[in-house]
Amino acid sequence: MRVGRTDGRTVGLIAALALLSVGPTVRLSAQTDARLVEALRLVQSGQVDSGRAIVRRLLATLPLGDSVYPQALLAGAKIAPDAPTVSSNLNRIVVEYGSSPWADDALLLLTQLYFAQHDPGQTVQAAERLNRDYPDSPLRARTSFWAARAYFELKNEPRGCELIQQSLDGAADDVEFKNQVSFYAARCSPASSTSNATTAPSVDTSARTTGTPAYSVQVLAVKSAAQVDDMLTRLKVMGFDARVVRDSTGFFKVRVGRYASRDEAARTQQRLKTRVGGQPFVVEEP
Repeated sequence: MRVGRTDGRTVGLIAALALLSVGPTVRLSAQTDARLVEALRLVQSGQVDSGRAIVRRLLATLPLGDSVYPQALLAGAKIAPDAPTVSSNLNRIVVEYGSSPWADDALLLLTQLYFAQHDPGQTVQAAERLNRDYPDSPLRARTSFWAARAYFELKNEPRGCELIQQSLDGAADDVEFKNQVSFYAARCSPASSTSNATTAPSVDTSARTTGTPAYSVQVLAVKSAAQVDDMLTRLKVMGFDARVVRDSTGFFKVRVGRYASRDEAARTQQRLKTRVGGQPFVVEEP
């Protein structure tokens, strides 16, 4: 499977529109052009303007038929300063470079963008196009996850449940993803019709046996499953490795990352404070 991560700054601006939830970590095609790899590295290290400048130069100088061009559009979407630019870049990939290896990546990101903008109609349209045009895409299960949630908002439970099942079937050995999808799959089970609608989001209960402490950044601590769901989606769409832990008092705690040093966690803390707001803080975990 092709693996990569969406950058946070872009969809951070998108997510300022909203929301976000128990969403799976985004797995995208990794950038292969060295110039684009460097651009994304600069952005991730805080040199946003320098990274964007590299992408702008490439888009201005590359021939439209160059195989790197759609990849540059995708990189530009990841680090764009506003949602319209994100949407424009991604739609260009889908329309003009539909046979490129980046088209399904663009559709997944469009699905997430539209969902974050509270547009379930556009969400399902982008997802169904990926299902139709790229049936063998390794991103299909994750795209279906977002589409299922949009169908639930549209009160189309049968299609939502079909896509949730498709997501489960495509989860393979990804236990985290499977657990996240299962949170929504519960509403599709006949036995769930009388269950409590405020079922808690999946919680990270993985054991740590190394004996070496790790550091995370705590973003939120609440007892509301809905608040946790929204914050998780927001963080995941922004590219942060977010998860939930639950303490003995019943609080759900949304945390980002597991870092070997406090300094690493502190750098993420600053990024979160800038992009998400609030008062994130570093915590030590066993």
